[in-house]
Amino acid sequence: MNVVPPTSASLTSALAGVLPNGGLLTATQDLARYSRDWSGDHFGRPLAVARPASVEEMSALMRYCHAQRIPVVPQGGLTGLVGAAVAADGGEIVISLERMNRIRSISPIDFAMVVEAGCILEDAKRAAEQSDCLLPITFGAQGSCRIGGNVATNAGGFNVLRYGMTRDLVLGLEVVLADGRVWNGLKVLRKDNRGYDLKQIFIGSEGTLGVVTAAALKLFPKPTQIETALVGLRSVEDAMALYARARRDCSDLLTAFELILRGGIEITMREGADFPDPLDKAYPAYVLIEVSSGGLIDLSAMLLGFLGGVTDLVEDGIVASTRAQAERLWLYREIMVERQGRGGRYLRTDVSVPISKLADFVTDALFELQRARPDALAVTYGHVGDGNIHLNVVPPEGMAPDAVEHLFEEAEAVIFAIVDRYGGSISAEHGIGRVKQKAFLERIDPVTLDLAAGIKEAFDPRHLLSNGRILATRADHGL
Repeated sequence: MNVVPPTSASLTSALAGVLPNGGLLTATQDLARYSRDWSGDHFGRPLAVARPASVEEMSALMRYCHAQRIPVVPQGGLTGLVGAAVAADGGEIVISLERMNRIRSISPIDFAMVVEAGCILEDAKRAAEQSDCLLPITFGAQGSCRIGGNVATNAGGFNVLRYGMTRDLVLGLEVVLADGRVWNGLKVLRKDNRGYDLKQIFIGSEGTLGVVTAAALKLFPKPTQIETALVGLRSVEDAMALYARARRDCSDLLTAFELILRGGIEITMREGADFPDPLDKAYPAYVLIEVSSGGLIDLSAMLLGFLGGVTDLVEDGIVASTRAQAERLWLYREIMVERQGRGGRYLRTDVSVPISKLADFVTDALFELQRARPDALAVTYGHVGDGNIHLNVVPPEGMAPDAVEHLFEEAEAVIFAIVDRYGGSISAEHGIGRVKQKAFLERIDPVTLDLAAGIKEAFDPRHLLSNGRILATRADHGL
């Protein structure tokens, strides 16, 4: 049977003992900041916002919601881009992890830290640095996103080339299950081969299988040297040839290798005189290269030596002489990402193809987009070292909302068709959520779908956790 969600008043009364001290918000003015994600594109007002401050409160909350068949959606920093953490309007309780934000432990000998899910990523990174360690997850939203969201979405970012996705950095998890039980897999062991590795089930599950409340994360020695360069090239093909040589010559010291096409550089340049053309002339493609190390390696000499040996590919470049100059070079990429929408909506795609096919993919995708929608602006950049390209589409200024939606649908279909042709993925790091669900389900094979549905059924048989994210919505919570 379908169950009618309780009113805010009855929730407040029922949960008074479960979430004391302001742990439940129901007033309209209090719900606003939990109702819209970072992009501004996805909105849904929750029935209430639960803010547990401990694992015990989280467990009690989930036991109650399970017994009453109340659907919930876990929420971190709301920096996701696929609508996974925004409530279904008026029908779900948001579970905010913001009060569970402690750093429980850091061990420079284990090179590990245990962090609660509500801890902001930048705070966790800063705490690791105070122990002379590095937590390498790095991307533009690190000042707002939270560790639990990083785990739930298997976040990527700039340093995947060297350190891997979040999945590669998780040693253990603490998870509250749909029925309120607590799974304690919070270990810092580097080797543990006792049967199924259950933590992997929750990483990247987007809150559909359990609520991550804490994570044990790998740390690395804090680099004592970081060198950054921005180089200009004739083409994306040359950028890929440069990557292949950098991967060999710079070996595991290569931390980031970011591709930006000329249009992206021009977006940043429009910010004003503070951002002039970074090189003496314009180039079709640019690569931001970063290498880092500790110990006795002369990193500057290594990078300069490498660049001196690739003059057949690199037309021009600049090597940062200070950290401030390096951060300035990174701003050309970061501001481009922030400003590409011209202050309005734009289509975000987050695709991956085999690295060897990336240049051909970019060429084909830009050609097909230009042919299909010459009125739109394509902005292309990406993490070349892991085959991840963000090919975004900006509508013309002043376009009517209905026309914008049609443009987005048409452009996405063009891009995804080429991704399919190259054997790629429609989501490299953002996840599926609700935004990409239709495209995901159109492409999933029956066996994979059957296995995924079976996992969901095993962990959340009442479909109360983030219902309708990744897999299709199930309306009946009355099992």
